[in-house]
Amino acid sequence: MIDVIILFFIFGITVGVLKINLSLPKAIYDVLVFLLLISIGLKGGFELAKQSLFLLFPQVVVTLLLGFFLPFLAYPILRYLGKLSRFDSASIAAHYGSVSVGTFAVAISFLISKNVYFEEYMALFLVLLESPAIIAGIILAKGLTGGVEWIEVLHDAFFDKGIILMLGGLFIGWIVGPTGLEPISPMFFGLFKGMLSIFLFEMGIIASSQLSSLKRKGFFLLFFGILIPILFAFIGSILGLILGFSLGGVTLFMTLAASASYIAVPAAMRLSIPEANPTLSLASSLGITFTFNVLFGITLYYKLAQKIFVFLGR
Repeated sequence: MIDVIILFFIFGITVGVLKINLSLPKAIYDVLVFLLLISIGLKGGFELAKQSLFLLFPQVVVTLLLGFFLPFLAYPILRYLGKLSRFDSASIAAHYGSVSVGTFAVAISFLISKNVYFEEYMALFLVLLESPAIIAGIILAKGLTGGVEWIEVLHDAFFDKGIILMLGGLFIGWIVGPTGLEPISPMFFGLFKGMLSIFLFEMGIIASSQLSSLKRKGFFLLFFGILIPILFAFIGSILGLILGFSLGGVTLFMTLAASASYIAVPAAMRLSIPEANPTLSLASSLGITFTFNVLFGITLYYKLAQKIFVFLGR
């Protein structure tokens, strides 16, 4: 049976296609994002407290390298197969090296609904994957000496409000543990799926609005926005297995690798690569990839991870 949160997303797409004005007020949308980010951080934080930070070090390093090098895999496809400009190719590639908090939240909800165990400290890797792709995208567009204000770029890349909220949640959850979170758990955990449903309704409306921007390169970006996440998810599955994640953990790591940013990276690209067309990046990352991942991709990645685990006898 289809998950209720997916129906909310489809509902939002339908409303957007029919051009019915039901968008959430910006203040409410901001509160929803705030609560979702904090919730994910808190859950990850108290799970992180159970882990040895020393043992997590290899996973942290691999995650940072993954976020940095994925744009370098996407860039030549965009540049030479898609015939996009250097700036547009670099900007879109950066989006696909970074992550989507919304996709990650849906993947968590999916695994919980199936009672599949996963390492909840994966939220740490969600935070780590936000920034390296921004740096990679700027290097692809302008090189290391292209007149970029690196101090400002690095500040925005590592101090984005989404990163700060998740880091804050991680830290609080790590300090107080599950018992300390009990007084606020009804707010942040009990209402999580309801908040996610409303968030996805709004994302469905936004995603549908981006589809009209695909007139010039729509055919190529349609294939790119579906096939590249599958390729990146496969890379994520290999790394997840090497790092020793569970079935649920590998599924989440695949989802992280397959998702594309539509919040932090667009803002950074507008600042650092103003020559790039932001409409193309958002149409691809949000209109195509986010929609594909929410409706089909997460289920596909889970089933692929299952087959890999069966094949390996794990």
